[in-house]
Amino acid sequence: MAKPETITMSMQELDRLKTIQAVVAGQIKASAAAARLDLTRRQVNRLIQRYLDAGASGLVSRKRGKPSNFQLAPGVATSALTIIRERYQDFGPTLACEKLRELHGLVLAKETVRKLMLDAGLWIPRRLRSPAIYQPRNRRDCIGELIQIDGSDHDWFEGRAPACTLLVYIDDATSRLMHLHFTYSESTFSYFEATRAYLERYGKPLAFYSDKATVFRCNRKQAAGGDGYTQFGRALFELNIESICANSSQAKGRVERANKTLQDRLVKELRLQGVSSHADANGYATAFIRDYNQRFAKPARNDFDAHRPLREDEDPELIFTWREARKVSKALTVQYDKTIFLLADTPEMRRLIGRYIEVYEYPDGRIEVRADGAALPFVPYDRLAVVDQGAIVENKRLGHVLQIAQLMQEQRDSRRGRSAPARTNQGRPPVETKAAPGTKVQRKLTLVDLEDAIKKARH
Repeated sequence: MAKPETITMSMQELDRLKTIQAVVAGQIKASAAAARLDLTRRQVNRLIQRYLDAGASGLVSRKRGKPSNFQLAPGVATSALTIIRERYQDFGPTLACEKLRELHGLVLAKETVRKLMLDAGLWIPRRLRSPAIYQPRNRRDCIGELIQIDGSDHDWFEGRAPACTLLVYIDDATSRLMHLHFTYSESTFSYFEATRAYLERYGKPLAFYSDKATVFRCNRKQAAGGDGYTQFGRALFELNIESICANSSQAKGRVERANKTLQDRLVKELRLQGVSSHADANGYATAFIRDYNQRFAKPARNDFDAHRPLREDEDPELIFTWREARKVSKALTVQYDKTIFLLADTPEMRRLIGRYIEVYEYPDGRIEVRADGAALPFVPYDRLAVVDQGAIVENKRLGHVLQIAQLMQEQRDSRRGRSAPARTNQGRPPVETKAAPGTKVQRKLTLVDLEDAIKKARH
């Protein structure tokens, strides 16, 4: 009696065997089997023939036990690992793969290099690495030497008002709350307003310690313009205040722990005081800070106050502004935020043609054009002129034309430039990056849009 043959099959192959057996037995049609196995009808016919010729073993993959068609050529893996050990031992798989291809002519997939380095113990996946250890550091010696700042998004008013952000300023040496400021969200103008209030009360600290938010740090690797500072960083540079960005939230643990305490205690205090608005909360902040510091502040190791007074030549009104460089055109104009500023035609102004001057935008919305430290007189010319209904009624002959212009303006996205600063310090939300629904940017309005406006005006 012949010894029975042993066949090893995967679950997929076993399901395929049962389906083919059902087709051979006439229980289902080949087309239904093809749909069930996600194969073509021709492939199912081949499987049926292989089953009839060789039985169940005919459905076993013929690649089993054979070398893969995608395996590396002999010696390639050894050569790659030798080079990595000698020159790129501390490189990650992606960078090592690039260097092998660029400098050594070894074209390998980065996942292949990753597997080779894993097997050789040259790379440890992040999920298998030991967690980072953040050991405590000593506090600074005196107050004002380092001020940690952070924004805490929270439902501070428990539904009595929209959720907002609390800007927190805390001293590293004493854990004292120095300043609290409620605002719509973390924005440059919000930090301008809060920092100016801090400086006017305490003076200039030696350094501010923050996270890597875009308010404090240029996070784009290749910024199109600028000198490497954000608007907030530029203001601190002019004030001779160092700006330090933490690499992790654990590094600025004092302000992070203070945020948790504030989200518990301050929320309840605002409820007991019946505070339900930003203005009232900012007014109550002084009393809360005094009570908080009595409970949680630590004595400094040195009684010296490192805060420095503002110098006479340091004007917070000018420093805490949004500045953009603009080039003066041959027509003595500069353009900013879809508005053209017309400069006076004088010999002094003509010397500025071709030069870059600065447009200052203040937290309250005022605009100044300045050159060589002096404000220049100008007349704004708004490119987004609007035709109202009154003008259409008053101009009997031009009424139809003005009505068409008004219909075109309704299709135009009339918001200001998306690169303009968000005025969340005044409660306005940031500008959306996309055009408003049903509108287009002015330069994308076409002749078809004009024809549609003419048709609507006729009706």
